[in-house]
Amino acid sequence: MKEFMGKDFLLSNETAKHLYHDYAAKMPIIDYHCHISQKEIYENRKFSTITEVWLGGDHYKWRQMRANGIDEKYITGDASDLEKFKAWAKTLSHLIGNPLYHWSHLELQRYFGIYEPLTEDNAEEIFNKCNEVLKTLTVRKILEDSHVTIICTTDDPADDLAIHKLLAEDKTMKTKIVPCFRPDKANNIEKVDYLDYLAKLEKVSGKKIASFKDLCDVIDSRIDFFGSMGCKASDHALEYVMYEPASEEEIEKIFAKRLSGECITRKEELQFKTAFMRHLGSVYARKGWAMQLHYGCKRDNNKAMFDKLGPDTGFDTINNYAPSSQMADFLNSLNVEGNLPRTIIYSLNPADNAAIVTTINCFQGDGIRGKLQQGSAWWFNDHKIGMQEQMQTLANDGMLANFVGMLTDSRSFLSYTRHEYFRRILCDFIGTLVENGEYPNDEKLLKEIVEDISYNNAVNYLGFND
Repeated sequence: MKEFMGKDFLLSNETAKHLYHDYAAKMPIIDYHCHISQKEIYENRKFSTITEVWLGGDHYKWRQMRANGIDEKYITGDASDLEKFKAWAKTLSHLIGNPLYHWSHLELQRYFGIYEPLTEDNAEEIFNKCNEVLKTLTVRKILEDSHVTIICTTDDPADDLAIHKLLAEDKTMKTKIVPCFRPDKANNIEKVDYLDYLAKLEKVSGKKIASFKDLCDVIDSRIDFFGSMGCKASDHALEYVMYEPASEEEIEKIFAKRLSGECITRKEELQFKTAFMRHLGSVYARKGWAMQLHYGCKRDNNKAMFDKLGPDTGFDTINNYAPSSQMADFLNSLNVEGNLPRTIIYSLNPADNAAIVTTINCFQGDGIRGKLQQGSAWWFNDHKIGMQEQMQTLANDGMLANFVGMLTDSRSFLSYTRHEYFRRILCDFIGTLVENGEYPNDEKLLKEIVEDISYNNAVNYLGFND
């Protein structure tokens, strides 16, 4: 029997162990998509309790606590931090096979030096041990100890990026913090608060938005501003990658209709979003930015809980509607005009893996290694099997060696152990191919592939080596 989450956790053969310990484990981290707070980085926040850093805002954990019959009082309610921690410990003990079990214990090991499994029985003792460590563990120290060199936060076009400016001017910062452009609110024309959002854009830009062209001009000015602050990528949360083309005149009519306060049809919504995303893609191509497309999520399914707690509280699911033909047509519409940017595509539905890889390979080129990418196993898929399936599909139908690797997609500063989890699975995947005689035991090539996927590919792809 192997040691519980020991030195060779997830490494099933000697080649895997060598690749991980000698190469992957030594690489720094770039987190090119996350939801952590730049304000907390600037203020160098200290957390009072492990509950604050572990359970505050973590809807991954909240979902499982609800599934384990924990009352909402101990999840998002007014229970004490110790009571909430004990409720999580009770749940964690039953999460056999779930990545949360591994992530939680990796975090206990790496940041708190605790190697015993967390249970309901030892929860209070571990709670107190963690809280003692947290007295000296600031946000910036976590980043430094995790060897995080670059973080791309998630930022709305209406943001003034004031905190980013302060961080850029702070000579004590050892991690580079840059914004990532997230214009979902400008794209979601069907939302009831859309006109209110346009008013925010007008205020921050100092320009009136009276037409679709005006909207594009304002967005372009915000892209320029973000670029001046070091931004090199955008991110888009889409229902699916759609393609419903319309003429410029039709788009202007749709936008004017919405500006007047009228509701638009579903077809009009799709036509507007197609036009808006095509415009953005062309701008990103000129700027040399990468465009990240996340799709396949049906959000806020539990209306009663949404009304009580709001979005991002654990009530989202995988959506299985994602016509790959429209994704291909969208990419093609940019490509024929010479406006296809570097693009990373993620689907929440693992059934889309092969469709993504085979579609992006239709548009590779321009002398760029992996110009179009399948993103890492995302959200409900960033577990052992999900990562293995994503790697296998990419190896089967694409080029695994060009893969830009892992990201945290997290709101927690302790989530950097997810990179370790990913790298262990990666090294085991590659090591198994070598041990099975399916790839040569070429030390130079294996070192290059592992180090590139762990870190170098993403840094080069996003242009942070310039």
